[in-house]
Amino acid sequence: MEKVALIMGSVNDYPVLRKTEETLSALGIPFETHALSAHRTPDAVREFARGAQEKGIGVIIAAAGKAAHLAGVIASYTLLPVIGIPLTSSALDGLDALLSTVQMPAGIPVATVAIDGAENAGILAARILARGDTALAERLQRKREEIKEAALQKEQELRGGTHDER
Repeated sequence: MEKVALIMGSVNDYPVLRKTEETLSALGIPFETHALSAHRTPDAVREFARGAQEKGIGVIIAAAGKAAHLAGVIASYTLLPVIGIPLTSSALDGLDALLSTVQMPAGIPVATVAIDGAENAGILAARILARGDTALAERLQRKREEIKEAALQKEQELRGGTHDER
């Protein structure tokens, strides 16, 4: 199975990326995690992106805040799918990172999830990899069922009067 690479612009972003790791682990997807900055370590980012496919990586997830150029820079060096996670890390509550991640020029796409949307980034990466992996597709379907059951349980609790009535 191909791996997923998780790249964060700073180790300070790790608490958010941990949710992606948990999601990938739960689905049995191998991954590797790195802290590389588009601005502070651009040569390392370029080297990583150019060599990712040869290392068995199938999808790259890049998380960054503020200017958030990481996902776009990575996408400019590889043909692999890149998923950007804009992070809340400034006075603009992540809006700056969202716009920096989603506003890519034609020809250099980056799939973008919600601000701090680490779990969805992991699920999207899994969906991409599952196109060629029936066992992974089945695990994803079970995950979807678990999400549905949890939502129905909460509805039942609400209707059963176990929540505060206001």
